[in-house]
Amino acid sequence: MTTQATISTDAVLRQSITGSRRFSNFLWATVSAIGGVGFLLAGLSSFFHKNFLVVSDPSALQFIPQGAALTFYGVAGTLLSAYLWFVSFLNVGGGYNEFNKETGKVTIFRYGFVGKNRIIDLHYPIENVLSIRAEIKDGLNPRRVLYLRLKGKGDIPLNRIGEQISLGDLENQGAELARFLTVPLEGL
Repeated sequence: MTTQATISTDAVLRQSITGSRRFSNFLWATVSAIGGVGFLLAGLSSFFHKNFLVVSDPSALQFIPQGAALTFYGVAGTLLSAYLWFVSFLNVGGGYNEFNKETGKVTIFRYGFVGKNRIIDLHYPIENVLSIRAEIKDGLNPRRVLYLRLKGKGDIPLNRIGEQISLGDLENQGAELARFLTVPLEGL
């Protein structure tokens, strides 16, 4: 789990999950915005035969095919940047896992995309927790995920699916959670 903070008392364990508000998303959004706007201005310069860029003069390029390609890549880069900024603003995938022995509840909370399912807020009785399951697949596309196994329900992932987490961290987080809930840890 990419946890910003794990708050633990004797009765409550809360794990914050980092969503899309990560440095890498901000970096790629900025890079694609600069590149996209640059390509777009270069394509428009070739169309209008007027220099819109400070760095170079692409107005001498022919619009078909160079200018059209530059405009297409500029629009694509700008849209990618807008998407990354939007997803980061919404913090898609961010939230927390809370295991509360005082109230007897397990809460899985995540932010999603805009719409009626923007907030995913799942509550389960703590006595329905059967185990914590670790799924480890190595190879070309490695996968390391912790799941909460519940009675009468499917397995619920506790960390982001595409997250690259070390085997030691996965084992420590799974063991800590299994110890706190006094349930078995499966899959290790």
